[in-house]
Order: sequence, then C-alpha cells, then structure tokens
Amino acid sequence: MNDKELRRLNRKQLLELLLLQIQRADELEGRLAEAEEKLRSREIAQMQAGSLAEAALKLSGIFEAAQEAADLYLENVQKQSGKPPVNHPKPTGKRKNAKKRSKK
Repeated sequence: MNDKELRRLNRKQLLELLLLQIQRADELEGRLAEAEEKLRSREIAQMQAGSLAEAALKLSGIFEAAQEAADLYLENVQKQSGKPPVNHPKPTGKRKNAKKRSKK
C-alpha cells in the first residue's frame, strides 16, 4: 500500500490496519524467540559435546600416564628386590573372560 492509499483511509481503517500489524509483529516476535531458544539449546549441546570429547581425551592421557607410572614403579621395585622384571602385556582395552564356566 502506498502513501496515497494510506492518506485516503479513514481513522477506523487506519486503526484496523495498525491492529493487524501489531498482531503480525507479536506473532513474528514469538517465532523469533522460539528460533533463538532452539539455536541456544543447539549451541549448548555442541559445546557440551565438545567438552565431553575433550574430557575423554584428557582422561585417556591421564590413564596412560598412570599406567606408565605404575610400570615404572613396578620395574623399580623389582630392580631393588633383585628379581628379574616381569613383562606384563600392555592393556588393549578389551577384557577377556577370566573365569570359564564349568559344565554341570
């Protein structure tokens, strides 16, 4: 609608047009707020996923360092006791079933 058409409208028509525009603005504000909330929750989820991945990597490094420290400690104890060092297999992360089931 151009300026000439707006000038020809009476007060009631202008108020109705204004009311329609207010309703439309309210609807759009609601949709915008909903979209922003979805975006915020997605960003939080991405940040948490990144944090979890970083934490897992850090824990992995901690476990490796602890294993190396334990191996070094065991080696030193064995050297001090005069016993030959025992070579333990490196952990692979897979567990073997230690107990075999007996047949009944």
